[in-house]
Amino acid sequence: MTAQPRTPEVPAKPTLDGLEDKWVRRWDDAGTYRFDRTRPRAEVYSIDTPPPTVSGSLHVGHVFSYTHTDAIARYQRMRGRAVFYPIGWDDNGLATERRVQNHFGVRCEPALPYDPGFEPPAKPDPKRQVSVSRRNFIELCERLTEVDEQAFEEMWRRVGLSVDWSLLYTTIGNHSRVASQRAFLRNLARGEAYGSEAPTLWDVTFRTAVAQAELEDRDQPGAFYKLRFLGQDRPVYIETTRPELLPACVALVAHPDDERYKELFGTTARTPLFGVEVPILPHRLAEPDKGTGIAMICTFGDTTDVTWWRELDLPTRPIIGWDGRLAAEPPAGVPAGPYAELAGKTVFSAKERIAELLRESGDLDGEPRAIVRPVKFYEKGSKPLEIVTTRQWYIRNGGRDRALRDRMLARGGELAWHPSYMRARYDNWVEGLNGDWLISRQRFFGVPFPVWYRLDDSGEPLYDDPIVAQEASLPVDPSSEPAPGFTEDQRGEPGGFTGDTDVMDTWATSSLTPQIAGGWERDPDLFARVFPYDLRPQGHDIIRTWLFATIVRAHQEHGSLPWTDTALSGWILDPDRKKMSKSKGNVVTPVGLLKEYGSDAVRYWSANGRPGTDTAFDTGQIKVGRRLAIKILNASKFVLGLGDVAADAPVTEPIDLSMLAALGAVATEATEAFEGYDYARALERTERFFWEFCDDYLELVKTRAYGDGPEAQSARAALRTALSALLRLFAPVLPFVTEEVWSWWREGSVHLASWPRASELPAGGDPDVLAATAEALRQVRKAKSAAKASMRADVSHAAVQGSATSRIARTDLVAAGRIADLTLKETPDDLTVTVTLAPVP
Repeated sequence: MTAQPRTPEVPAKPTLDGLEDKWVRRWDDAGTYRFDRTRPRAEVYSIDTPPPTVSGSLHVGHVFSYTHTDAIARYQRMRGRAVFYPIGWDDNGLATERRVQNHFGVRCEPALPYDPGFEPPAKPDPKRQVSVSRRNFIELCERLTEVDEQAFEEMWRRVGLSVDWSLLYTTIGNHSRVASQRAFLRNLARGEAYGSEAPTLWDVTFRTAVAQAELEDRDQPGAFYKLRFLGQDRPVYIETTRPELLPACVALVAHPDDERYKELFGTTARTPLFGVEVPILPHRLAEPDKGTGIAMICTFGDTTDVTWWRELDLPTRPIIGWDGRLAAEPPAGVPAGPYAELAGKTVFSAKERIAELLRESGDLDGEPRAIVRPVKFYEKGSKPLEIVTTRQWYIRNGGRDRALRDRMLARGGELAWHPSYMRARYDNWVEGLNGDWLISRQRFFGVPFPVWYRLDDSGEPLYDDPIVAQEASLPVDPSSEPAPGFTEDQRGEPGGFTGDTDVMDTWATSSLTPQIAGGWERDPDLFARVFPYDLRPQGHDIIRTWLFATIVRAHQEHGSLPWTDTALSGWILDPDRKKMSKSKGNVVTPVGLLKEYGSDAVRYWSANGRPGTDTAFDTGQIKVGRRLAIKILNASKFVLGLGDVAADAPVTEPIDLSMLAALGAVATEATEAFEGYDYARALERTERFFWEFCDDYLELVKTRAYGDGPEAQSARAALRTALSALLRLFAPVLPFVTEEVWSWWREGSVHLASWPRASELPAGGDPDVLAATAEALRQVRKAKSAAKASMRADVSHAAVQGSATSRIARTDLVAAGRIADLTLKETPDDLTVTVTLAPVP
């Protein structure tokens, strides 16, 4: 229900300054946004809110997208739903580790013992980092994230997010670790998770595996080197961009239909410098028009090498280590003499040296040919990825199972997408999967895998028979807790055990945000009231990671979608139309903007960004938002200062009813827009009406509204009715100024008031009455402006003619235009006004 009006208490000088501090405090004290968990599921609207990464400062892109979600949450609350709107902090993973390393000047060395009295250097030097144990490092991560999270919460409160802060969670917190480990154990028991030693995309800087969803191509300068292999009857030339991988060569491959090489299939060739005999084989992925048409397969140069190696059942000769340097010893069968020239070198240095050796031996045909080519990087990394053979954990996602892939595509079809065209990005990603989801990371600050391994008599782990934790014991840390049935002194001993040292990728935890926030297995009553959720809001750039991964986990655990709808926000672009990102150094932090212009103004700019659409950062639009908020204050002061209105005062005048009819249409349009998750259209339509309301209707009726009698009561009743509806229409986007004005004359919060509907407004109005009268007034004003006269100049005569003259509110037009004599003439033409100004005394 909407609160009943009371005698207005309007400040003498309304201001936007200080509204954020005032209302954030009052909302918190009153529990305005607290979730009512007594409501049945049918009356609940649940949101799977993105947990922002706690790795430094936020930027305006965060405010942009989170405002979109908040507007939807506020709308649904005003529609009478109990809104489950939690928030979390994504505080584990590489981003946090990197920040801790730089902030404290430390580096994690897991082999070091724990130092309970350790304190980081007083003057950290990122270039001379102090080595600390894993436990010490994690304590520093927790210390810094706690500080960051306090700053984040203060900023989000200032932005006006209507989240329920009592539902706050962190992705490294106890509930998150339990949910992540439980879900993994169940995946493992059902055969959806598995460990495997296989070629893995590897970031040599962070020394961790990288999943397909975290890759990005970056154009890099390179060169094609033409190398001579010795075939049985003739030389065979190949072109490669990675001659340093020559010791890792295991075969040559050409297309089965390539006439140049058909006779060589089934024969062998010897590698230059090393003289290793390798087979020449056909494969459909070889490209006849690329280079010489025949390629060397190395273990491993790129993902195509992995495909060839797997499908052709080739041996491995790995030479690149976790640190990105060539191994100290050559692979089996590769001569140590030539390899000694490369051992221990970086990839770049090895490339230079092997080129020199190939020139000296005569096996380099001509000089390298310069090119620019796309190279795969980890999205947070600065060096090209390598492919190394490691043991990792995977979750099946359809990358190697067509039936499962089809089920994931079907899940995407069940989901309501806003905007709808974003579904294509999901479908394209799922169709393009080339492997299962790699979820393990060789890092430290994350959720550990709840797994141990028995050691054989020689101390080697028995990976095929892992020891898993019991759900009742979760969370566990195998690196500091003994395996079930063992004691700590058996760790690392033959016949004893070892704990899995890897942690889960942060997406493996974030993919469970519906379960974590909703109390899965921890609070069954709550979970039943919120799951499946109504909405997943997020950026369109992480459809392939967060959205898809969450669908995979919900499908596996619950046999359903995690939510019914998803609303996608676009990116924020800088003035050069480039995406804002911390890595590019072109971000704008929001704190200064919030202080200078006010939160409502920044939210106004954010809400003008349509769903899924990239939006340019624009302080000009923020200024427009501030002017709008100020106008709401001033117009509200005027309306509420006109005098008393009888509780049962009817709206009787045609122009008053006309205005309310037009407002009813706006309320209907705004409702339809919000139901379609188009907050931008709802705001645009409401704002347009508001300015017309101020510029036209207020000017037309203010003389009458200051008067006495039923006509004045009609105007004042219509104005207050309109103000009530407009404040509620603006409330999802401009929460502070609307709450401030609401408090001048209504009890309770505008954000708990009912959403305006056309049916609550007086019926019978003709919208054309206001439209025709306002157009006539605009033409009178235009005539005064053309004559360089004041808007308060008197008009001796005005003649209005046109098809809408019969709808004009004569009395209000005469008063607003200061017209002494007005004639109206009905014609079939568009409305025109002829104005004669009164002589100036």
